[in-house]
Amino acid sequence: MSYAIAAAGTGGHVYPGLAVALELVEKGVPKEDVLFIGGDRLEAEVYPDSGFPFRSLKLQSLKRSLSLDNLRLPGVLRLAVRQVREELRDRDVGVVLGMGSYVTVPVAWAAHKEAVPYFLHEQNGEAGLANRVMSRWAAATFVAFDGTRGVRRPELVGTPIRANLTDYRRSDLRHEALTRYGIEPGSVVVGVFGGSLGAGAINDAISHLAATWNGPKITLLHLVGERNAGSIDTAGSRVPWIVVGFEESMEYFYAATDLLIGRAGGSVAEIAATHTPSVLVPGSFGGGHQASNAAAMQRAGAAVVLSEERLGELAEVVGSLVGDASVRRVMARAAGAIARTDAASRIATRLIDAHG
Repeated sequence: MSYAIAAAGTGGHVYPGLAVALELVEKGVPKEDVLFIGGDRLEAEVYPDSGFPFRSLKLQSLKRSLSLDNLRLPGVLRLAVRQVREELRDRDVGVVLGMGSYVTVPVAWAAHKEAVPYFLHEQNGEAGLANRVMSRWAAATFVAFDGTRGVRRPELVGTPIRANLTDYRRSDLRHEALTRYGIEPGSVVVGVFGGSLGAGAINDAISHLAATWNGPKITLLHLVGERNAGSIDTAGSRVPWIVVGFEESMEYFYAATDLLIGRAGGSVAEIAATHTPSVLVPGSFGGGHQASNAAAMQRAGAAVVLSEERLGELAEVVGSLVGDASVRRVMARAAGAIARTDAASRIATRLIDAHG
């Protein structure tokens, strides 16, 4: 018998799914017995490149606004469910994990129809539509935050993160990280990323900050995404500004970063695990679920939250934090206090136990 993991769309779903799969392998499950099911986006590269079998479904996500595309969804969904049911039978799948997003619905429904137990993972404090619907029949929904709303049978475990961040010590990697990016010691490094969606507003705000900075000595370390790498103009910057398209080894990015500016999706688990003080700019996409994640980090004292509408205040907020190392240290300790670094291992164990 084998396992199936449904994950698609953004890195916030794809990489936690991969973390669970690698834990399954660590616990003795052969790679060929862990099937990933997704669409044609990031997952179609990450999972095959990592050596796992992958089944791509032709899917479209449900539009939250009125759209003619939604009229075609029932037919697309029925076809996907039929394909997944065949896949589950052919591979003798004994348990299924859905990581949220649109692919969860057909995969979880197929598992329900085949009487295969399935679990869900919800990374946000406010559950997404797919998990809200499918948690009704799930054996349990693993959640990242205490008090997650919108799912049944929640089980608090945290969000799975890549193994090289589960036993993380910034001091061990700091020198190598600075060398990796060519950063001279002596300045406060402000790390920036916008996530796989919605990076535009943050990138624009950083461009303005770099051109007008009049505060303490900083270096910007900016992950812009490969599709944006050629569109960032650093010529007018008043501070050292290092632009990176993609970073596969994120432990170095966090080790170099003294203060992070970013979205509040699945990355908040990594921010907490690496004890990184942050300024979080929750995106309004995806039903606005990032706002609840950012609020949880702020309540813990680990982050300052700045809405997109207030991005004009970014330089002022960053300046106050860059200039006060003691505040950043308090935020770092608060982030570490709420980190849950064993989520992937705990989920993998539950899947193995349920497998029978």
